[in-house]
Amino acid sequence: MLESLRNKRIMIVVAHPDDELLGLGATFNKLINEYNVKTQVVILGEGITSRADIRDVKVWEHELATHRENINNAQLAIGYHGTSIYDFPDNRFDSVALLDIVKVIEKEKKIFNPDVIFTHHGGDLNIDHQRTFESIITACRPMQDENVKMIITFETPSGTEWRSSTDPRHFLPNLFFSVSESNIAAKIKGMESYEFERRNYPHPRSPEALKIQAQRWGVVIGTNFAEAFCLVRSIN
Repeated sequence: MLESLRNKRIMIVVAHPDDELLGLGATFNKLINEYNVKTQVVILGEGITSRADIRDVKVWEHELATHRENINNAQLAIGYHGTSIYDFPDNRFDSVALLDIVKVIEKEKKIFNPDVIFTHHGGDLNIDHQRTFESIITACRPMQDENVKMIITFETPSGTEWRSSTDPRHFLPNLFFSVSESNIAAKIKGMESYEFERRNYPHPRSPEALKIQAQRWGVVIGTNFAEAFCLVRSIN
């Protein structure tokens, strides 16, 4: 499967700064370094203001500026070629018309012309992740002139696994990419760039937990480390 991504133009569409690392940072460090892919990360939301009762961007102006600087450092850690950053309201994507998000994705698609899109699992607990997935599926309807031939979703630690055990929309991966310890180290370095998102063990976003998660998926497929995905669509 990795070989089928060689030389592809891949767009990663996420809800928040740090999501581009959590579920797929190691895989993309490998793809960029070994498979000559061209990447564009699209970050839809500002990722901060939900920590207050009322959204007031001016109150968070300093933190938002820092968050944007952290994106650049994380990009360097993984090697992503480009980023587009938007400011949809954090954890309030359900207050935005779905069409507004779809229009952003359509614009980014037109500029970058991706072959493949990676995005959030549609069953995540986080409403912004759900809306991001819905927007991708809407913006990439498989019509005759649609260039995106593959859609792949990933888990987001501290969002995917916290879904209720009785909910039918659990993340059930059917695609796994083996990665190296150096790929995992790059992912952790990028995650540690995010001053407001990094956490201490046993939080799922801690360095130790991210490595354990990669070991867990590695065990599933008989390798030391791996990341897990769902292949949603593949048109050959």
